[in-house]
Amino acid sequence: MGLGFGLLSAQLRPGESDWSRAYDETLRIADAAEQLGFDSVWTTEHHFVDDGYMPSLLVTSAAIAARTTSIEIGTGVVLAPLHHPLRLAEDAATVDLISGGRLTLGLGLGWSEAEFAAFGADMRRRGRAMEEILTILPQAWSGDVFEHTGTEYQLPELAVRPAPSRPIPILIGGGAEPAIRRAARLADGIFSNAPAAKFLEQVTWARQELERRQRDPDDFRWTHYSIIYPCDDPEAGWEELRDHLWHLTWKYRDMVPSANRPGPPPAAPPLATDQAGKLRERAVIIGPPDQIVEELLEVRAQSGVDTEFVARSYFATMEYDRQVELMQRLASEIAPHL
Repeated sequence: MGLGFGLLSAQLRPGESDWSRAYDETLRIADAAEQLGFDSVWTTEHHFVDDGYMPSLLVTSAAIAARTTSIEIGTGVVLAPLHHPLRLAEDAATVDLISGGRLTLGLGLGWSEAEFAAFGADMRRRGRAMEEILTILPQAWSGDVFEHTGTEYQLPELAVRPAPSRPIPILIGGGAEPAIRRAARLADGIFSNAPAAKFLEQVTWARQELERRQRDPDDFRWTHYSIIYPCDDPEAGWEELRDHLWHLTWKYRDMVPSANRPGPPPAAPPLATDQAGKLRERAVIIGPPDQIVEELLEVRAQSGVDTEFVARSYFATMEYDRQVELMQRLASEIAPHL
């Protein structure tokens, strides 16, 4: 099977206040993803959002690891410059050991000035921080004594313990050319949600950088994630999905305003007609399963690399039973053909 599932965010539904429900359901969905045969399950990070958008990916990954036995557990993505690299190395190593070597560490730069300010991190230096983090992590996971002196981090001579049983794969999320080229230089792959044409451009950038570094593109992971919604009738499917997708999209705009807003999280405002058209065109692959498979395989063929796919088809506003029905359809009608 060739499909992952995510991005799990453990958010409250509008008007709700029970985070225990959100996390219990998150673990049940991860368990269901394994039972249905998905290759991987992915989490996503933000901070201080009123609906509790998941802030602690590696804590949750450890819980998923204890709940499952075989599925790959990916972070999509940890906002690396907000984390001290030694703490990140320790936590990732611990999750990898608990999971029996099933962790893939997706890292990203982050974009919210509010998050950087709250954690005392310098958003203007996040690229430099990422460069050093990508240098530090492999040394930390080696189990050997090392030290690091850089512009962002100065680490004394030490060994990080416990050490994982193997080097933990690192994927880089992001769309900008510097992020993609950084991945090709210092990481094991990319985790991209770019539109198809942009993804093909990202592949070109990465391949250029891999060639410069004399790295084999076949040893690099090319992971593309997108919202996928299989349905027999695209118009009826859009009616089913629209409000969930709108809430997901709108919440990103609402994250910073919500950080100091009291009370339970509100519902998204009404979706205007002109916004609906743009939302559908930009954000979702929707339609009969055979058409979705054809579209994804065309992306793989045009990229010229062994592209892996992740369905970003988790919706915090969708009731659990309906969410599992969607997962079942993805697993039975999309995944086997990829």
